[in-house]
Amino acid sequence: MDRRIKKLLADIKDGRVTVEKAYDLLQHMPFEDLDHTKIDHHRMVRKGMQEVVFGEGKSLKQITDVVGSMRKKNLDVLVTRIDRAAGKKLCSKFRSGRYNEEARCFYIKEDHTIEGKGTILVISAGTSDMRVAEEAYITSMFFGNNTERLYDVGVAGIHRLFQNLEVLRKARVIIVAAGMEGALPSIVAGIVGVPVIGVPTSVGYGASFGGFTALLAMLNSCSTVSVFNIDNGFGAAYFATLINRL
Repeated sequence: MDRRIKKLLADIKDGRVTVEKAYDLLQHMPFEDLDHTKIDHHRMVRKGMQEVVFGEGKSLKQITDVVGSMRKKNLDVLVTRIDRAAGKKLCSKFRSGRYNEEARCFYIKEDHTIEGKGTILVISAGTSDMRVAEEAYITSMFFGNNTERLYDVGVAGIHRLFQNLEVLRKARVIIVAAGMEGALPSIVAGIVGVPVIGVPTSVGYGASFGGFTALLAMLNSCSTVSVFNIDNGFGAAYFATLINRL
């Protein structure tokens, strides 16, 4: 969006765009009102990262309207928390889109510029934690980071983690998704010197309380761990992106 504004100003200066035409283009840049949704087109200017659509609770028509509006402005699109049926319908409507069923994300990514200064590593403790890890992975990729995965290396077989120490040491930021007792982020933070972001998942038996056990374990870590909300892979990747751009 900032590049578009600079180009528009240059076009006005050089006489390629009239003031009236520029006004028409600028009036939707703060936000665009679709009645049911107000799209924050100005967010790219304020924050350097565009708005992402949270799909859960929205109708397919509402999501389609939002995606269509963003595509008219040639913006890349990320929609999180949508099911397979909605994802496939969006892919049919927007041919350049892709749906990741594990992450429950639909995205259109045409700008492949790398904005991050290093690699973001996404780790899952177990295979059951992968859906949250994949949401983090897709989000990190979408925001222009070199991103790698390291899955199913939890404490029940900790040797799997230690066999990948070189992968951990190459990362600039690490996201760890873990359920059950949520111990893995503490272990990772104890062996690396980069920011570690823990994401508790709602995976576990009764006393895991839908992820609260893992959440409290991460909040009480004796290592330095930043903690996001239960199952919030998107938020962790967004924050990791901010760190990776510093």
